[in-house]
Amino acid sequence: MGLVLTRIYFPEGTQGILEWNGTLVCYTIELPWLGNQRRISCIPEGEYVLQKRFSPKFKWHLHLRNVPGRDLILIHPANDAKKELLGCIAPVAQHSGVGKGIYSRKALEKLKALVYAALDRNEEVKISIQSNPSTPLRTTRLKKSR
Repeated sequence: MGLVLTRIYFPEGTQGILEWNGTLVCYTIELPWLGNQRRISCIPEGEYVLQKRFSPKFKWHLHLRNVPGRDLILIHPANDAKKELLGCIAPVAQHSGVGKGIYSRKALEKLKALVYAALDRNEEVKISIQSNPSTPLRTTRLKKSR
């Protein structure tokens, strides 16, 4: 079973559409693309294996395994990428601005229901992250303070 996250990149953040076997599950928000720099950039496009994860802060959520140059990349609730994410992905029910969304916990519950059911059947679940072909990756540079 597979998820496909199709991204659109902006200097302020990254917007996404998350589909499960071709059906819309939710939208996503992430940090902007800044060359895969830890804690300030979204992760590179590619295919990653998902697994269940529990933490006291986020309770049950998802973990992306083997992300190049990064560790502990999660799918967890957040409504403002710049304030609440350090490279992770947040599902949202609706975008409310670039890198912002609403009803993240509700969107995560919907996503977990699908993914956890497949994992409970011992199926491997992967997420394929790609850019929207009509909006290629936009490289953003860190602004230098003057």
